[in-house]
Amino acid sequence: MPPATAALLGVLDILRPAFSAPSFDNLVVLFAGWVLTGGRHAITEALVASQVSGRRHHAAFHSFFARAAWSVDELGLRFAEKLAAMFDGPLFVAIDDTLASKKGPEVFGIGCHVDAVRSTRKHKIFSFGHVWVTLAILIPVPFSQRRWALPVLFRLYRTAKDCEKAGDARLKKTELAKQLLGTLLARLGDRPVCLAMDNAYCCGLLLKEMPENLTVYGAMRPDAALFAPAKPQLPHKPRRGRPASRGQRLPSLDSLAKDPHSPWKATTAFLYGAKHRVTFKSLTALWPTVCGNRLLRIVLIRSVKGTIPYRVVFSTCSRDSASAVISGYGHRWNIEVAFRELKQELGFADSSARTPAAVLRTAPFVGLVYTALVLWFLDKRSGKAVLPIRPWYRQKDSVSFADILRTAQHALRPLDILAISSAAPDLEKIRQPQPRHARRPSKPLRPAA
Repeated sequence: MPPATAALLGVLDILRPAFSAPSFDNLVVLFAGWVLTGGRHAITEALVASQVSGRRHHAAFHSFFARAAWSVDELGLRFAEKLAAMFDGPLFVAIDDTLASKKGPEVFGIGCHVDAVRSTRKHKIFSFGHVWVTLAILIPVPFSQRRWALPVLFRLYRTAKDCEKAGDARLKKTELAKQLLGTLLARLGDRPVCLAMDNAYCCGLLLKEMPENLTVYGAMRPDAALFAPAKPQLPHKPRRGRPASRGQRLPSLDSLAKDPHSPWKATTAFLYGAKHRVTFKSLTALWPTVCGNRLLRIVLIRSVKGTIPYRVVFSTCSRDSASAVISGYGHRWNIEVAFRELKQELGFADSSARTPAAVLRTAPFVGLVYTALVLWFLDKRSGKAVLPIRPWYRQKDSVSFADILRTAQHALRPLDILAISSAAPDLEKIRQPQPRHARRPSKPLRPAA
């Protein structure tokens, strides 16, 4: 077996302790088939692409998602531990949600949601499907200028109507995000973590009870109620009652943006995969309704285009510079890139699963395939694989996920995936499907009276 192919399948060994031996064999087959599939992805298409169809019954692979005993969270946490061990310093993560459009009255958890990609401020477009709240780890890679977002943890958001119909408790997106963050922090221990989130998740539920090892880069509303820090109480002037937790109310951010006595400053920050020159104003303040008594570094970024004059971002570390705050929040954009590649390259929204267990596992499985492929490409042994040759892109100096996927397909295509299985089946004992009329012998006709 070529070293690149062995390294690709070796990434799955990280997940081996979370499976039984038969389930792990099925995982290897589905992983290889999913990578090799072109066009619309499905379990049966994966079996065809991996040349397993007709040699193993397809029911075993449907049962892998619907009935097998394995945990999606455990798989994601094993990848998270691997990624945390590969890099020093704070671990950057991002939380966001994405819509996987699909229809079907019998599909578990389906609902009508706002399609943020196709909607505008004035016109909201709704679509049926699944909304996945996702936590991704942002890692620097040597083949790209930007950080890459690798999904590791997932939660399915369900509408109030769907939960009421099934008799289940409804959880908001922010509550699901808190579950994901708590699961990751419990596994990583005291490792410093930097979290980037959009303003939809910057709320008191997530930010009021933050551990000390967590730094958040987020966005806030321009009309947020900000306060100055409380003045320290002098020992020679004791006062009755509880010490003040905050100072006076500060002027609005809009007045700060229009204040001619506070000039705009310029700096360089990393946004949207490249360095940009931005103008800003900054201050330190408390945001008690959301972040409690934690002092924030708040930065106003003047917009060059569009109707919004400025945007507001913040960091829960008041010692951060304005450039660090803007770049820290800008890392959130990478999870949007991952969502696009998951849907267009790996069929994140293609699954036709209907039962609860299958729905809750299939889409996260696709996200973990994405993470496994990038982990493999970071391995030194994967360098012996052949990248697709595109001489018409002379200015191309980085690697895209499409390049990684094509390279993995080149490594897996000549491989007989069942030959490396630890439980290769006896082909003579495989139960072959038969036509309906051949399953039961027909009864002899009664003679005419």
